[in-house]
Amino acid sequence: MDFSFLSDPAGFGLSEGWLLPTLQSPYWKVLLAGLLNTLKVALPAWVLAMGFGLLVGLGQLSTHPLLRAGCKGFVDVFRNVPLLIQLLAIYFAITQFLPVASQAWTLAPGVLLSKSGLAFPALMGGESAAGGWVWQMPSIGRFSVEGGWVLSPEYLAVLTALVVYTAAYVAEVVRAGVLAVRPGMRQAALALGLRPTQASRHVVLPLALRIMVPSLSNQTLNLLKNASLGVAVGYPELVSVANTSINQSGKAVECVFIILLVYALLSAVAALGMNRINRRVNRGAL
Repeated sequence: MDFSFLSDPAGFGLSEGWLLPTLQSPYWKVLLAGLLNTLKVALPAWVLAMGFGLLVGLGQLSTHPLLRAGCKGFVDVFRNVPLLIQLLAIYFAITQFLPVASQAWTLAPGVLLSKSGLAFPALMGGESAAGGWVWQMPSIGRFSVEGGWVLSPEYLAVLTALVVYTAAYVAEVVRAGVLAVRPGMRQAALALGLRPTQASRHVVLPLALRIMVPSLSNQTLNLLKNASLGVAVGYPELVSVANTSINQSGKAVECVFIILLVYALLSAVAALGMNRINRRVNRGAL
């Protein structure tokens, strides 16, 4: 294998991400931008999926019949529909049913939603701020939303699909973990004078977390790898950028090897982090 091509001009750039390589940028920089785009969607999706999954999992154990049925229905639907189908459905919904940029919905002051994506204020530096920082507010232009920070429809579709799909599995992990805690633990907490919410927060959930972390580790790794499906809607993550690099350079073996190596390293780092969390929550456990 010959990786010398990585220093050659890629001949294509990216219009989205923390790095914005140009036509003259080398392949290594374009691939790095794709990796950062993968992390840009995977990390927020992980945080949101864990939080949302926790709420849905606890909702399945609620005594309120409508809440319990709604949470169970959410889990049944999103666990049984392939992630790729969900991603495509969300992307087509965004591009079909949202208004054009000139008629963008105002969700909050400075927050606009349209086919162009989600725009919100961005902290910008410049000479006009005398070396400091100012908030740049997005505004509705004639053909597009101008100014601010814009999250593209592709990014929103990948983020939403990863969150709802992973949250459905996290909810089942939470439900099973809570049910695995012996009822006597809750009863003992109530006998000590704790309210039911306090017993759940301070006794049941910490004990359930010891059971849940190994399964949550699997879901973390799955989410990280599922981010590669962004290629299906044109989101410029690592796999999408590598595919374009293959077409430009003809270095298929080298580019595929880079993808394999990067995902192996990302998975190893994620597994290491979750293992440390597992050791921490199980410290002192019998």
